[in-house]
Amino acid sequence: MNHLFSNISIRDIEFKNRIGMSPMCTYSATNGMANNWHLTHYTSRAVGGAAFIIQEATAVSPEGRISPADLGIWNDEQANALKTITDSIAAYNCVPGIQLAHAGGKASHKIAWEGSEYIDEKNGGWNTIFAPSAIPVLPNHPTPKEMTENDIDNVINNFVQAAIRAVAAGYKIIEIHAAHGYLLHQFLSPLTNKRTDSYGRIKVGDYKLLLTIVKEIRNKIPQNIILGVRLSVVDWHEAGWNMQETLYLANMLSKNEVDFIDCSSGGLAAIPQEAIGAGFNTKYSSEIKRKANLHTATVGKITNAFQADHIIRNEQADFVLIGRELLRNPYFPLQAAQQLGEKIKFPNQYLRAF
Repeated sequence: MNHLFSNISIRDIEFKNRIGMSPMCTYSATNGMANNWHLTHYTSRAVGGAAFIIQEATAVSPEGRISPADLGIWNDEQANALKTITDSIAAYNCVPGIQLAHAGGKASHKIAWEGSEYIDEKNGGWNTIFAPSAIPVLPNHPTPKEMTENDIDNVINNFVQAAIRAVAAGYKIIEIHAAHGYLLHQFLSPLTNKRTDSYGRIKVGDYKLLLTIVKEIRNKIPQNIILGVRLSVVDWHEAGWNMQETLYLANMLSKNEVDFIDCSSGGLAAIPQEAIGAGFNTKYSSEIKRKANLHTATVGKITNAFQADHIIRNEQADFVLIGRELLRNPYFPLQAAQQLGEKIKFPNQYLRAF
């Protein structure tokens, strides 16, 4: 039976366990450039025993950033800086991954600890025209204009070029961010996409933008690179994106050589507080795992070794993505191994602690 510290391979890449670091923004870049903060932050989680790291949302264009302090990969200088990080992560038998993102109508915000409010152009923000339809995604935001097909073509190219740079920078996992109310999610959800052209949602299965990006990236990256998509599997809104559509899309993604779905939820509507419990997205990752030919990762309130092991043993997902718990404790995987009685080799420098 599989368990939290069992190996698994995708394509020709082997993972030493089932624990990954979930992408979480740290709002610490300047002009999209990584620095010593990012190197230390990610290397410490690799030393701590994670099998892989999916780097925080990394913008494919300047206007695709959530905040002015987001990481970026829209030029070669940024990719070269990220190579230092991937080399360091890989040195500790941890697979480096990156999440490619465009914030769409949720762009141009203050960093989290400064309040996250929208920044207009007069105060250092930028034009957030990018949305499938002229519908504000958040309160107190300007109404965006509907993107033209030329705008969409530019976004597709930005994602593809970012993926090419990511491979050159040493990433072995590329995750496309199509969740949490950002641009690609906005195109998927009926709450935000009212278009009537080929990028609209005339019927179930009209997911042209995401599928085009996936196809173009897969055609441009080596076959041994793992490709995944983060989805908000439900919108938590009766008129929004739902599990039926997620399953339909998941099977389409599988046919287009996507390897895994990173199962999250929400972002365009509030998640009911009563629904946010331990591992609350596992019911979705479990269903996708059963009904689509894809690996799944699950995220959300996973905080201890026994809970994470239960998810893997009961085939609720192939991987657990640890978020806030890894912020609190970079060495969660090593401690989880100890708690579960696994014979895992700890760094010699830390043996006295274990």
